[in-house]
Amino acid sequence: MDTTTRTASPALMYARIFGVVLTLVGILGLIVNTSQDSVEPLLGFDVNLTHNFVHLATGVLGLIAGFAVLSFARPYALILGVVYTALGIWGLVHGDGFDPFGIMGSINMADNFLHLAIGVVGIGAWVASREVTRERTV
Repeated sequence: MDTTTRTASPALMYARIFGVVLTLVGILGLIVNTSQDSVEPLLGFDVNLTHNFVHLATGVLGLIAGFAVLSFARPYALILGVVYTALGIWGLVHGDGFDPFGIMGSINMADNFLHLAIGVVGIGAWVASREVTRERTV
């Protein structure tokens, strides 16, 4: 098959885009705030040390899935999609100032809507990407 004309699956594009974005947000967050005991705004979203490390970790996993271990892109989209959707719904139920697990700082409503959007897009990317199967030679 000619790989030059193949397009990346939605899950692969999701892993690449959110890998880059979440890694950058994690790095910028560490520039803005390295304190665990307080939150600081970053582009309208509240971040603390743990929040920054979560962004960094999920971003680096996306970079790995999107650029190095391509077979992980689809599971990455599903897992991140489910986790972020659940977090977004959980945050919307609790409202502004939500602090899941007592370590994330105050997550505001902008965070909740963004988490929900990232999650729904991830699940959509997983659904839209068919599983890669290898043809068996007999």
